[in-house]
Amino acid sequence: MFVAGILCLCAAVASAAAGLWLLSRPRSDDPAQRVLRSLVPTQFAAAVMLAVGGAVALFTAPGTALIVVIVCVIGAVGTVGAGCWQSAKSLARVGAESGGACGGACATCTLSCS
Repeated sequence: MFVAGILCLCAAVASAAAGLWLLSRPRSDDPAQRVLRSLVPTQFAAAVMLAVGGAVALFTAPGTALIVVIVCVIGAVGTVGAGCWQSAKSLARVGAESGGACGGACATCTLSCS
C-alpha cells in the first residue's frame, strides 16, 4: 500500500499544480481558455480525493486502505471526467451560438450534432 499511497499523493500534487497553473494564467476572452479555467475546481476536488486516498494508504491497515484508495481514485477520475464533459458541452454551446464550425447555418449544426 506504500506504493499506492505515494502514487496517489503524486497524482494529487500534479492535479493541484495543473489547477494552480491554470489559475495563474491571465483571463482571456477565448472560449477555450475560459473552459479550461472552469476545470480548476474539479482539479482541486480530484487533488483532495487523491490526497485523502494517499494518506489513508500510508497510515491505515491494508484492507481498509485498499477500499478507500479504490473509491478515491474512481471518485477523482469521475469528478474530472464529469467536469470535462460539462465544459465541453459548454464550449460546444458557445461555438454553436457564435456560428462556430457551421458558419452560421443552424440546420447544419442541428443535423450534424444529433
